[in-house]
Amino acid sequence: MTTTPSAYARAGVDIEAGDRAVDLIKTSVVRTRRPEVIGGLGGFAGLFDAGELLRRYSHPVLATSTDGVGTKVAIAQAMDVHTTIGRDLVGMLVDDLVVCGAEPLFVTDYIACGQLVPERVADIVAGIAEGCVQAGAALLGGETAEHPGLLEPDEYDVAGATTGVVERDAMLGAERVRAGDVLVAMASSGLHSNGYSLVRKVVADVGWALDRDVPEFGRTLGEELLEPTRIYALDCLALIEACEVHVMSHVTGGGLANNLARVLPERLSATVERSSWQLPPVFDVVQRVGGISTPDIEATLNMGVGMVAVVPEDAAATALATLTDRGVPAWVCGRVEDTPGGTVELVGEHR
Repeated sequence: MTTTPSAYARAGVDIEAGDRAVDLIKTSVVRTRRPEVIGGLGGFAGLFDAGELLRRYSHPVLATSTDGVGTKVAIAQAMDVHTTIGRDLVGMLVDDLVVCGAEPLFVTDYIACGQLVPERVADIVAGIAEGCVQAGAALLGGETAEHPGLLEPDEYDVAGATTGVVERDAMLGAERVRAGDVLVAMASSGLHSNGYSLVRKVVADVGWALDRDVPEFGRTLGEELLEPTRIYALDCLALIEACEVHVMSHVTGGGLANNLARVLPERLSATVERSSWQLPPVFDVVQRVGGISTPDIEATLNMGVGMVAVVPEDAAATALATLTDRGVPAWVCGRVEDTPGGTVELVGEHR
């Protein structure tokens, strides 16, 4: 007996595929569950019982962040590898949140695709779940939308949001920063999830394929470009517990100087010593192959620094020891100076 497809299916939307995708992601979502989560998948809204948690705070402040991963999804699609892009999403979300001192509580995601392939959605969500585990946040809910005619069958985009909480008196911010504070850099895992429009143009202009072996990387170009974003949230929270931290800066689009300037008061400035770290190969290769000026590339890519903590000078040793113990390469990369302007200057040359 022949079954006539529904009108919605004839328009390109497969509801049954959506149901299969939900079944496939259940195990991944369960991995992220926190005790405050109420219910399971399938509701119209995710529920999080914050009553007991918030009673531990004198004056709880909720923090929220929303983001995507930009054109890095084009690399995942071209390589047909979808298990890591979700970690990039979570990194962009929770590491924006933690700079004010907030603990990430939960994440919600949104996946838009041209054709809903359950296994591909399950791979994406598995990556999101892994990121949530690394950040200590629950994957509370999400939405997968099929957009035939708007996206090609193999195209998709991902976005999300996160919510966290911080004690009002413990919030980090520019008002805490003092002249003489030092800048503690935390190494990035690579490009993270910013500047891919530039990077993709560079490799396209020189005709490099994603399966090209690049000796400087010790792997293929595609594998290097798909390296997941380092997730710093729990490391930063541990740092706040271990020593005095005045503010932190998540180094994303705009590069190190621009993002660090966002958390400095107008009454002060900062200097970053390039010689304090060795430039990772991917940044050197992109700059050299693309013929990009140093100001241009530094205003676009993280150049090997994914997060910066601004701490008193006498807290620097504890900060470095804490991060090292947690497996995060870290070093002092500069200092806050008693110079008005709220600017950041990069000086010297990389090793």
